This record gives sequence, structure tokens and C-alpha cells, in this order.
Amino acid sequence: MSRGSADVSTRVGTLSLPNPVLAASGTFGYGIEAPELTRASLLGGIVTKTLTLEPRRGNSPLRLHETPAGLLNSIGLQNVGVDRFREEKLPRLRALGAPIIVSIGGRRWEEFAECARRLDGVEGVAALEINISCPNVKEGGIEFCQRPESAALVVRQVRRATGLPIWAKLSPNVSRIGEVARICADAGADALTAINTFVGLSIDVRTRRPHLPGGTGGVSGPAIRPLALAKVREVALAVSLPVIGCGGIASGRDALEFLIAGACAVQVGTVSFRVPDAAVRIIEEIRGFLEEENLDTLAALIGSYRAGDEP
Repeated sequence: MSRGSADVSTRVGTLSLPNPVLAASGTFGYGIEAPELTRASLLGGIVTKTLTLEPRRGNSPLRLHETPAGLLNSIGLQNVGVDRFREEKLPRLRALGAPIIVSIGGRRWEEFAECARRLDGVEGVAALEINISCPNVKEGGIEFCQRPESAALVVRQVRRATGLPIWAKLSPNVSRIGEVARICADAGADALTAINTFVGLSIDVRTRRPHLPGGTGGVSGPAIRPLALAKVREVALAVSLPVIGCGGIASGRDALEFLIAGACAVQVGTVSFRVPDAAVRIIEEIRGFLEEENLDTLAALIGSYRAGDEP
């Protein structure tokens, strides 16, 4: 096999991607920031920061706190709103040439559905990722995905509002993620992103107060990678839908673990703050591995996990 000849393209349902590495929502801005540093045009896809129906200012600072091998965040879904994104951000993002997956969120299912409706048929939008880890005001602040019936309701209503492929982003903060995955699949999701951040807390021992004003936040980064990998494996065993793996991926070897576990694509997030073009480097490392293993296609690797004593 000649250098650079391995085929790293992949499919997420009906959507074809040039390679399996995407920028994760919330870690890559709108996708148009500093493309010369991120080399965004080479990515398998860009998942935008989560958009809501109306603009949101987000949470009060401080919003980020570094933890051992990770990052604790509480951004609060700051964004310009779906209409301004469509008018001001999307044209520049479309010019990069990478597939665009728009992340949408909301306090109520009606907001998710309306966001989907306003993006349906819009040029350049390849798929929607439903961030069902958003607080659900109607349910007293509980995440949609922590109540399977709420997760199903959001997916079902978004499915009615759009013909675009729907990726449901799952939270790890549940007892049985496979059950939530099955319910989202039955409600009409086309793929599942696993996982969002874990809930974490960090305290200033001098003041006895949390480092983040809101108390808890979402933990990301290498510290959660083994946990995320286990969740991806659980989801892949629970459903036949495509799975996009996410959580602490910082190298090609990390990404390969998720692909072997059953993910058909991966998302790279926190490492991009330190190395802006980390995702593109990971693509190159994956291609190099395939060539070393004399594998012509990425498909030969996906789901090749060799089970031990698993049930």
C-alpha cells in the first residue's frame, strides 16, 4: 500500500464524511474562528456550538476551571441564536467546505423543534445534533436525557420538523445509557453521539466555595476517556444505529479505540484548546495506522472489538 492511499472515509447513516474526525460542539466556536490554525477545511465535519431559538448570554464568569487531566466548564450555551447564525455565520462556515452538523438546544421541546424547522432545507447544513443534555425547564431543570420519555419527546418532535439526519447527543449521567439510546432510536434518531460531559465539582479550599459560580460543571478531557469509551461500547451494543464517539480524545490512538469499540466517527474537543489543529493531526495518525496494518479502508477497523468475557 502506498503512503497516503488508505481510505479513511466513513458514513454516518446516509451522510458520507471524508474522514471520521469531527470538531465537537462547544469546543470549536462556530467553526469559522482561525481556520488557518485549526485547518478546519480538512475535517470530516464541524459540529457547531449549540444554537438556541433566541440568543443567549450564557452563564456568568468564571466559566472554566482546569482539573487534573481535564477541564470543568459551565458556559450556559452562549450563542447568537439560530436566525443570526443562519444569516451571519453559516455562509462563512459553508465556505470552508467541511460537512456542517448544527447542534441545537432549548429549554423546552418546542424550541428544539422550531430550531430544526428553521434549519430544514438550508444550504450547507448536513445534519442536526440534538443536545438533549440541556436543562429542561418544564421538568424542573432535569436534563432531557435523564428521563427517557423526555428524550423521546424531543427526538420525535424534531423528527417531525425536519428531513435532515438527526444525531441525538447522549449524557453519561444516567444509570443505563443503552436504554436511553434505544428510546432515541425508536423515536426517530438517525445516529447517536456518545457522550456529553460528566457532572463534576471543584472547590476552593480557602474560600470553601466552588470554583465555578454555579457550582457543578461539565468535565471533559483525557480524564474521562476510559469512561466515555465504555459508554460508547454500551451504546453500540444496544442499538444498530451509527454511533459517534466523543470524550477525551487527544490522539490518533485514542480515536482508534473508539472506532474499534463500534463508533463510525469521533469528535475531538478539549485538546483543541491546547493544539488548535489536533483534530487534523488525529486524521493523519489514523491514516498512518491503517497503512501500518495494511488495511485499505477504515470500515475494516470499525467495530472490530474482540470481546473477552462480556455477556
